[in-house]
Amino acid sequence: MNPVNYLYLAALLFTIGAAGVLIRRNAIVVFMCVELMLNACNLAFVAFSRLHGNLDGQIIAFFTMVVAAAEVVVGLAIIVSLFRSRHSASVDDASLMKL
Repeated sequence: MNPVNYLYLAALLFTIGAAGVLIRRNAIVVFMCVELMLNACNLAFVAFSRLHGNLDGQIIAFFTMVVAAAEVVVGLAIIVSLFRSRHSASVDDASLMKL
């Protein structure tokens, strides 16, 4: 397969993720869409790495996965805290968590 096809797929995945972040109100769905956007970026990094014949994009994709794993831990903790206090995972209720 041509590496350009992977770039088209990455652009499609990123667009779907961005639309999900902008349209949806459930925090878990928004969180999954952000992860989809990060995976699309990783796919683009690896495709460009393959296109240029070096490993720089694959190394950046690895570090992006490490950051995404840390984001999962913090994000899910915030969502669980929001759900416990408001009994809802709506993004609109997140502004009510201010002290």
